Amino acid sequence: MSKQWHVSDALAARYADGSLPEPDAWSLEKHLETCTGCASRVSGAVRGTVAGPVLRDVRAAVLAAAAREGAPVAVRGSGTGASRFSRLLWAAGPAVRGAWSAALLLVAGAALLLGHLGGAPEARTLLLAFAPVVPVAGVALSYGPHADPLYELTASTPGGGLRLALTRTAAVLGVSLPVLTLTGLLLPASGVPAAAAWLLPGLALTLATLALGPLTGFRTASALTAGGWLCAVVAPAPGAPADQVLTRLADRLAWCLGDASAQSAWAAAVALGALLLAVRRSAYDRA
Repeated sequence: MSKQWHVSDALAARYADGSLPEPDAWSLEKHLETCTGCASRVSGAVRGTVAGPVLRDVRAAVLAAAAREGAPVAVRGSGTGASRFSRLLWAAGPAVRGAWSAALLLVAGAALLLGHLGGAPEARTLLLAFAPVVPVAGVALSYGPHADPLYELTASTPGGGLRLALTRTAAVLGVSLPVLTLTGLLLPASGVPAAAAWLLPGLALTLATLALGPLTGFRTASALTAGGWLCAVVAPAPGAPADQVLTRLADRLAWCLGDASAQSAWAAAVALGALLLAVRRSAYDRA
């Protein structure tokens, strides 16, 4: 079909009565996301069916639920920058709108205070140890029935599923990566890997969480990936004498992050995670 196609009255009628083949119906629904005129035409056709009154009641209930949760309600014909921004913010996910963002800033601020005002050169070590699990936590809080009161509806739309999960993950990464990396650059060097050394591990753990999400649920997936990282990096440190805990942690981080072979392994893990997402993308329609 041409990119300029629009929904005819006959096509809208076939969609409304359920006689339109499923692939054509999905294509039509995708087109309606960006074409107000066609959306109005299809809406009118659907209202003329026996399902019209039921859909009207469902729509009223959904709008009421969205209003209670603070979701932006689009106004027909509205194309203002404010409305587009509010829809973008809502699509970005609960994590970047809620307590996770505050927790991210708290972690960054605490690291800066510890490193500069507290005089602790080990602040960057601690930041690098925990930075990779921050975006993982954001993903866990961004997608799934526990995070979105309209999850069942959004997941069933053409823009739901993997596309929505990736949109919200991108929002989480777009906030956490620059904040944590800049914080690491501002902290005193302490013999640990560079401030950006956590980026590939953080991305690999995030992709692993997305890949496991449809199988285990996103909360469980994030617990597995974040817990695995913390066990590998942080768990050996408490067994050391008290005056050597941070030294042991720095050595462990140097082994996990510090050299080219470690970073190459994380890059391979990122590629594998991206491949798994591409292969299993249909699983997100049921996640």
